Amino acid sequence: MRFRRNDRCPRCRMHAGFCFCEHIPRIDLRTRVLLMVHRTEVRKPSATGPLALEVLANSEMRVHGFPDAPITAQDLFVPDRRVLLVFPKPDAAVLSPAFLSADPRPLTLVFPDGNWGQAARMARRIPGLAQAETAVLPQGSPSNWGLRKQSRSDGLSTFEAIARAVGIAESRSAQAQMESLFALMVQRTQQGWLR
Repeated sequence: MRFRRNDRCPRCRMHAGFCFCEHIPRIDLRTRVLLMVHRTEVRKPSATGPLALEVLANSEMRVHGFPDAPITAQDLFVPDRRVLLVFPKPDAAVLSPAFLSADPRPLTLVFPDGNWGQAARMARRIPGLAQAETAVLPQGSPSNWGLRKQSRSDGLSTFEAIARAVGIAESRSAQAQMESLFALMVQRTQQGWLR
């Protein structure tokens, strides 16, 4: 059976019959998550970043790449918050409790979302992002997301990266809830392939 594009749930992006919205938790943290998503990524049903924002109450998405609607990150830099761009640049610090203890302010975690090249260019092209500290996730278990090919062997889906960063920055419980939801999404996606 073939599904039509408009048969997808607008919230979880799954095909009709595989919707899992009733299982999406709502988690409120001090840590703020900002997803800087490339305009071509927003339309993809396989994009996982928007689902993470459905889970995290203190989150926001900004769409990059529309010439007539440029975005900025300059408003993020306020005295009472520490801004970290989570991206594996060569000079990035490893996101760890020791690294975070050097500055105890609540965090704003910024995740560029797109293909590898798009994500890498965002730090240079979005005003304000260049002044953010850059952090990289520590080595961990491989990605469980098999729908899209990763350009790096240690690559993660955006959802997985956000969940791991939240676990390090603030709440292992929130990370566990997110990873449980992600496992359900993978399961439902695979079920959809078998139909």
